[in-house]
Amino acid sequence: MVLTEEAGAIIGVTWSEEAAGEGSPLLREAERQVGAYFAGKREDFELPLHVEASALVKLVCSEMRKIPFGDTTTYGAISKKLGVSAQAIGGACGANPIPLIIPCHRVLGASGLGGFSGGVGVETKVALLRLEGAAGLLI
Repeated sequence: MVLTEEAGAIIGVTWSEEAAGEGSPLLREAERQVGAYFAGKREDFELPLHVEASALVKLVCSEMRKIPFGDTTTYGAISKKLGVSAQAIGGACGANPIPLIIPCHRVLGASGLGGFSGGVGVETKVALLRLEGAAGLLI
């Protein structure tokens, strides 16, 4: 996982084979929080974030940040709340520039997992849901 910072806020999370440098104090704190999450010692992130994206992606990212650890929702539920098609919500989730920290893995399709743009795709989504204990009925 590679975290990217700009102007004092996390702006991106990507998965890469390349090792990152030591980074800024913010990136080191983000690394510490992500490590604690994967160790089962943290359920949310307290990091400054900046979503550089369309208005819809920003709105959907804001909604995703409200989904608690261990819970899930559906594209359809967010769709009804925002008055936008479920397909548009799925596209906005896929465009989330800060996956994991903005928990798009907690958004599911009406009849299945849906997709995931980080890591190795759906397998990563499954692993994150398992880590959070949210996957009981699906996996």
